Amino acid sequence: MRKTIKNRFFLIALSLLLLIGLTACSSPQSKSETIEKAPKTEMKSETVKKTPQKITNEELPNVSIIATGGTIAGVAASDTQTTGYKAGEVAIETLLDAVPEVKEIANITGTQLVNIDSSAMTNEILLKLAKEVNKQLASDSVDGIVITHGTDTIEETAYFLNLVVKSEKPVVLVGAMRPSTAISADGPLNLYNAVAIAASPDSKGHGVMIELNEKIGSARDTTKLNTTAVNSFDSFEYGDIGNVQGSKPYFYNKPSRIHTSESKFDISNVTELPKVEILYGHGNDSRVLVDAAVKGGAKGIIHAGTGNGSVFPETQEGLVDAQKKGVVIVRASRVATGMVTHEATDETNKFVTSDSLNPAKARILLMLALSETSDPVKIQSYFDNY
Repeated sequence: MRKTIKNRFFLIALSLLLLIGLTACSSPQSKSETIEKAPKTEMKSETVKKTPQKITNEELPNVSIIATGGTIAGVAASDTQTTGYKAGEVAIETLLDAVPEVKEIANITGTQLVNIDSSAMTNEILLKLAKEVNKQLASDSVDGIVITHGTDTIEETAYFLNLVVKSEKPVVLVGAMRPSTAISADGPLNLYNAVAIAASPDSKGHGVMIELNEKIGSARDTTKLNTTAVNSFDSFEYGDIGNVQGSKPYFYNKPSRIHTSESKFDISNVTELPKVEILYGHGNDSRVLVDAAVKGGAKGIIHAGTGNGSVFPETQEGLVDAQKKGVVIVRASRVATGMVTHEATDETNKFVTSDSLNPAKARILLMLALSETSDPVKIQSYFDNY
């Protein structure tokens, strides 16, 4: 009897083992094989392009993102490469896919205006961008705009828009110091914070802003201070206007100079901006570049002088001669801080002074001023108030 029971248990156990073995053999692949054969997710952002989500949440603000390229859309050969990359490679759809959280704080639409390294920015693109911004802001369906941009000329574009945008709705330019492929890419968080600023009603009336590294800077006063560091941008003389913490912008200062809706500059019918050159002053200078600028058709010259806008004697003679030919001369400074003060002038020297604008931004204001007038006195009033 006991032997019979033992035999039955043995047969049942053997049957279970055979059943388990057959089940394993019939499975198409083991767990380890499944992992090995599963398709790998490609991290290179440029390989996947999706259409931004079109579902609208009526409780959220509507933010339009206009992409122009730059490092934030840059691609490098490896994830540890933070210099020597190729800017303006990733499309707006891929940038948005990398930061899906923005759709939790705003309804997002994207426009790819251009996709360039910002060192290649032209006056034609500036005009195209400004007209697109004004067009979108005029719509009730847009509450704010974010512009992705390369950091090399982001401050110039921001100041241009600050002078020609006709709305108090927030416009935020955002960039990155490291490409999208970098292991430490700063673009995603910068983009998220820029959307948070553009989506906030508290951001209205602050003029065009620049956001990087959680800082909110005014277009007029923010500048690039380091060639490669993540914390490259600052308004270190007049201060930032705010910062972003926990998806919310906090404002502490407000620009006092004329901007956006109060600015008199209107580019709606402008198709071309006057040519303005920047000349860098130095010891043992000459008038060679001044004469070349005049011959090349410059309507204005920004002279980035030494100290308080000082000019080398021979260069001064060239600038006076250029002025006699109708070229407007602006004395700026190559020094990082301080204003260029007004100096006594006579009939041979009616140079405009740049106030506290750096040479690059002085060029932006002079181009717009020359679109209105060539009178140095009137142009000086622009530099005193904008």
